[in-house]
Order: sequence, then structure tokens, then C-alpha cells
Amino acid sequence: MSTLKLLVTGCKGRMGQTVTACASEDDAVEASCGIDLGDSLEESIVKCDAVIDFTLPSFTAELIDSCTTHRKALVMGTTGHDDDLLAKIRAASETIPVVHAPNFSVGVNTLFWLTQKTTEILGPQFDLEVIEMHHRHKQDAPSGTARRLAEILAEVRNLSYDDDCRHGRHGDVGARTDTEIGVHSLRGGDVVGDHTIVYAIDGERVELTHKASSRATFANGAIRAAKWIASEGKTSGLFDMQDVLGLR
Repeated sequence: MSTLKLLVTGCKGRMGQTVTACASEDDAVEASCGIDLGDSLEESIVKCDAVIDFTLPSFTAELIDSCTTHRKALVMGTTGHDDDLLAKIRAASETIPVVHAPNFSVGVNTLFWLTQKTTEILGPQFDLEVIEMHHRHKQDAPSGTARRLAEILAEVRNLSYDDDCRHGRHGDVGARTDTEIGVHSLRGGDVVGDHTIVYAIDGERVELTHKASSRATFANGAIRAAKWIASEGKTSGLFDMQDVLGLR
């Protein structure tokens, strides 16, 4: 199998630099080119087999258009998209293979699976809270990972993320309802990413926690996703890391 050529967007950012470094240690891939602000996407995308993107939602529309035009596979870790951009990503997946995940860590995707199973086992009597912390520079809140965890809780309980999640509490908000899912975002320092799900009931509490200490865990997961697309011969479709890891 020939070396998989990757285009790393946001190559000067924290994640872009980490993806490039991790790719240099993997003989199956090559970060053949990278772009950042001011660079030409069109000149670089023709040189790659797949794109790995950890940037900002403001870049997504342009990237999607270019990937579909040139039929390039896309691995996207960017979060914070609105409904219109999510619809654009879904539409693109009818033409190209897209792995779009809120978190590419193998550990976090195991946490997603455990969250579903734990919520099913514990039942509706337990109160649900999601707590996440990231570095002070992160722009969206809650994190994409925290949102997905809350969505899993809502799906198992037959609740609505939009209607039943309470993002933080302040003032005289009244007693907790039986259906609300608390979601809380902390920001500070250089925290790579911490996520905890709390299940609380009178007499006991269960907590599931994942803490990332290195961005390499996300970068290597994204590279694994790009290699999975190539090895599976995917030509279109919308996937996430649950598909890549065979956790469906």
C-alpha cells in the first residue's frame, strides 16, 4: 500500500503541529503539505489523498467545497458548527468520505460507549451531570465531546438535548427537575481536555472520567481515521470514531 498523503489544515496551530509531528512517526502516512491563514487551499489540496482538519467553523464551508470538488477524503475534528454547516457536512458525505467526530481519542470514544451502557444500566432514577474543562483559549462551549456525552444521555433517556440540557446554574433556579441534564464548562490554563459524567442518587454516586494529557491522542486518532478510510476503500459516507473503532 502506498503512503497516504495528508493535508493538515491549521498547520501552525496546536493540533495542526501535533498532527504533523505524529504523522512523521507513522510510516503509513506523510503530512505532505500543510496550510494556515494566508495559504492557498486550492494549491495544496490537489497534492493530498486526505485532509485532516482541526481549525474553526468559519473555515468549514470553504474546506468542504474544495474537498468535494477535488474528491478528497476529509477527517474533521473541528467543533462548534451551526445547523447549516452540519447540513453542509452531511451533504458532502454523499460525494466524499467524511469522518466527523467531536473527539478522536480512543479513550474518549470508549467513554461514549461506556456512557450509553452505564445510563441504560442505572436507569432513570439517577440525576445526570456533565462537566468538562479545557484550556483558556478554547472558543466554543460546551466542548463537542461534552455535547456528545449529553446527547448520549438524552438519547438513552428519550429526552431532548435542546430542551432538557441546563448549561450552568445561577441564582434562584429552583430544585433540579427529574429530566434535566446539567452541562458545565470550565476554562483555564493549558488543560488539554477533561470530561466527567456524574450519576447521582440518594446514597451513592457514579462518575465516569476521561482526562487527556497530550494532544497526540487526538492526532493519532485522526490519522487512524484517515488510514481507515483508505483501507476500507470508502468513496463516500459520513462516519465517526465509533465506526473507525468498530464500536457500532
